[in-house]
Amino acid sequence: MTLASPTVAASMPSPQPMWPVPAPAAPSHGVPLLMLAMATIVLLYHATFWGMLEVWSRSQTFAHGFLIVPISLWLAWRQRARLAALPPRPSMAGVLLLFVLGVVWLLADLAYVQVAEQYAATAMLPASVLAILGWPALRLLAFPLSYLFLAVPFGEVFLPPLIDFTAGFTVGALHLSGVPVFRDGNYFSLPSGNWSVVEACSGLRYVIASLALGALFAHLHFRSTRRRLAVMACALLVPILANGVRAWLIVMLGHHSDMRLAVGVDHLVYGWLFFGLVMLLLLLLASRWRERMPALTLATNQAMPPHGALRAAVKAAAACIVIAAAWPALAWRSEEAPPPERQTTQLALPAPPGWRLVPASAPDWSATLAGAPLRLHATYRQGSSEVNLQLAWYAHQARHAELLTHQVTPFGARWLPLGQQTRRLRLPERTLQVRETVLAHGGERVLVWRSYQQGGVLTASPALVKLLLARGKLLGMRQDGADIMVSSAYDELAPPPRARLQAFLQAALPGIEQTLQGVPHAP
Repeated sequence: MTLASPTVAASMPSPQPMWPVPAPAAPSHGVPLLMLAMATIVLLYHATFWGMLEVWSRSQTFAHGFLIVPISLWLAWRQRARLAALPPRPSMAGVLLLFVLGVVWLLADLAYVQVAEQYAATAMLPASVLAILGWPALRLLAFPLSYLFLAVPFGEVFLPPLIDFTAGFTVGALHLSGVPVFRDGNYFSLPSGNWSVVEACSGLRYVIASLALGALFAHLHFRSTRRRLAVMACALLVPILANGVRAWLIVMLGHHSDMRLAVGVDHLVYGWLFFGLVMLLLLLLASRWRERMPALTLATNQAMPPHGALRAAVKAAAACIVIAAAWPALAWRSEEAPPPERQTTQLALPAPPGWRLVPASAPDWSATLAGAPLRLHATYRQGSSEVNLQLAWYAHQARHAELLTHQVTPFGARWLPLGQQTRRLRLPERTLQVRETVLAHGGERVLVWRSYQQGGVLTASPALVKLLLARGKLLGMRQDGADIMVSSAYDELAPPPRARLQAFLQAALPGIEQTLQGVPHAP
């Protein structure tokens, strides 16, 4: 064996690449400025982003967030050559958008609306791209930046409709299968046993995981916007239908095995295996229509951006940092220290006209509340009708100790809600809205009406409660809040006692408002 001489080796032609390789781009001075601004935003809003990570770690529904961030970074890294070749074109629209997002974040932080905080802080990242590099860079990074929004833990608002659909689908499929079934809300009974559709059976985690996977698949394998949207629509709808089929199969498996199979942890394992098979078939089917992606090309003109554009990018980056830093500072100044403990140890309410207090009467249910508010439990009777009243008053609200804090079991461990809606009541001197909930335990039922008084305003709107709380903290106004709950028990075969609750509220509401107004409160 002989070695080729250096002269011969040097004269041999170099192999041609299999696809076009872009020439290295001269680094754009806008990219380091953008990275500095983004790092500053993450640092300033670290508590908000850390809250997202905590939700990922404790909830299987949102554990996909650990993958979304690195995937977004990888997708952005793939565009590094194109991004470096773009001259910075700062946009005032990005600066204004960052300002608006800061206002939204501040209001959400003061009102303790965590999901709105997280969306606003996440949206600041693409806003900084627009402000510093301009529209061309934002279009280039549109999908990686948009993909980050899937990391925000959101979706629990869809639990009730998903649970209702799964229960309805399962009962309908059982009827078609010839299995007798009786449905009561989210509960249904078969001759072999009883079943219920709970949060873990709603399919929300399947829907979120499928949407994240489908969006990534559509971006990597399709160019047409229509086809991408079609794949994402299938990734959203197919898991909902598949979850109904999964629930039906599990109930059928338990029914025909005399409740020996699919009645414990094993039915969750079956669910994930079924979901994995459905997603595999969906992606294999979608891959039949995938499009050939264009080769990456880059313009050969790599001239440095003009000095004026770099100076504008520096100003835009400085503006982004200053604007982003203003809102956490305002939030810190608006957060007051909790006032000293009140001397008031209990709430007292006289019996409404026409009603008498039932001594030493335990309520049928007790609401789960955050923190340690002053509470009042009392039962009143008029003839044979009984109504339970629960009041909870917060002198000062703090994070995880305020009205409308998310609770895993908001109505206690014994009772489960069958349905919820907002109802408008016509009282002699006003119109009042309440949030109506029907609670169930076996054949027992409890009708609950709930309203809130935030800063002296009576409302049933959770959004208005949060806005009033944010206004009170920002302007130094009243921040006290009360949870007003009236309820009455009835049998499942009887009609809900709405007339009874309305008669009680009509008689008791003036006294309730007077009692809450008399409790000492600080601005």
